[in-house]
Amino acid sequence: MKKKLTTPLTKEMIQDLHAGDVVLLTGTIYTARDAAHKRMIETLDAGKELPIPIKNTILYYMGPTPARDGCPIGSAGPTTAGRMDRYAPRLLDLGLSGMIAKGKRNQEVKDAVVRNGAVYFAAVGGAGALLSQRIKRSIVMAYDDLGTEAIRKLKVEDFPVIVVMDSQGNDLYETAVIEYQKLP
Repeated sequence: MKKKLTTPLTKEMIQDLHAGDVVLLTGTIYTARDAAHKRMIETLDAGKELPIPIKNTILYYMGPTPARDGCPIGSAGPTTAGRMDRYAPRLLDLGLSGMIAKGKRNQEVKDAVVRNGAVYFAAVGGAGALLSQRIKRSIVMAYDDLGTEAIRKLKVEDFPVIVVMDSQGNDLYETAVIEYQKLP
């Protein structure tokens, strides 16, 4: 089922999402990869506030290529989520509502998604040039010294994602394999 959602994503909005749903996101999402996640956790450990809002926010695990003339961003494909697994549960416990990436998540992330009524979306890997067309604005918000791994605030319009893990813990990466194995 295809759904259109506007950020910020509340728990009520997330409850209606199911693994396998296609979603078109409009609004604000933030980018963060390995180095930015590490800095955010260091910031929290130091008792300081994060440079971006976390509650009801979506983090897109992406490091863009440089923007071409007249474009807000270059290619904007997802990176593999597993590298952020050690950081994700803490951010989910602080109110992060969703993540966008590609690839499986570990059990601690799955537990945190369910515990917090969050969602994990997949964006299609290899389609970064197409995805970038859905990004209308990109502003570096923090950690500019990290280059492509800086945290960016993106304004997106009908950004296509698939619900991989819903708030009940259903995981498309697992259920799709089971369904495939049933095929004649």
